[in-house]
Amino acid sequence: MAAQTGRLHDAFQNQLVLNYLDLAESLASRYAARGRERSDLVQVAYLGLVKAARGFDEEKGESFPAYAAPTISGELKRFLRDRCWTVRPPRRIQDMRTQLLHTAPDLSQSLGRVPSAEELASELGVTPAEVREAQAAGSSMHPDSLDSPDPWGGPTMGEGLVSPDQPIEHLEELVCLNEAIQELDPDDREMLYRRYFREETQVELGRRFGISQMQVSRRLSRILVWLQRRLLDEDQASRSCPTAAKTSSTETASRAGSGVAAKVSPRRA
Repeated sequence: MAAQTGRLHDAFQNQLVLNYLDLAESLASRYAARGRERSDLVQVAYLGLVKAARGFDEEKGESFPAYAAPTISGELKRFLRDRCWTVRPPRRIQDMRTQLLHTAPDLSQSLGRVPSAEELASELGVTPAEVREAQAAGSSMHPDSLDSPDPWGGPTMGEGLVSPDQPIEHLEELVCLNEAIQELDPDDREMLYRRYFREETQVELGRRFGISQMQVSRRLSRILVWLQRRLLDEDQASRSCPTAAKTSSTETASRAGSGVAAKVSPRRA
């Protein structure tokens, strides 16, 4: 008897799913947009339909569509929130963007024009800055490629962002170097900054720090050797800086005073 009851229950659930496949597909189509595969949305909606069929209890209500629709919509929203962002913004920004997508068309129709950020903010009861942040978050879902061509015939975005003095192939090294510099003492960071960014001489540094020129040279050597070892240790541990400084510690120390050893200016030190 228990086995027969179980088979009947399974048959009932299967029939519910088969009868309301169109409901799942209809709800999935509401969330279709550029960059969202409709087939993926439909599959998620089907999973939500199966979940609703398993949780439906006739004794608590006779309308299965009324019970299934929120369940399917919840699964779709969860999928979009967790899987469809290349760069995932905070939850509040995602929710506000969804509200904007529903509010903006209605407000545009009533005003007869595209509403401003201030008008949208007043309608939603938030600040204009929050509205602009939510509007800008749309690019986090489908960011433009750095290799995308300029419609006006100019260089690509990637070429425009590259500095001639700091090629993009060395970007990873610069990030690692910046992190290592932040670990230095404040005085060491200032000396490094003034020597290799402001290009002050060792004599000027000696007067500024109240030490001799020889002490400035030794201190710069110590700083550069420490940075080199720090980057090499990180390279061996995680391979995050594959082409970090390759000169020996002795060679680095011997060139510290001339400024040759630090080709990358510690601008953020």
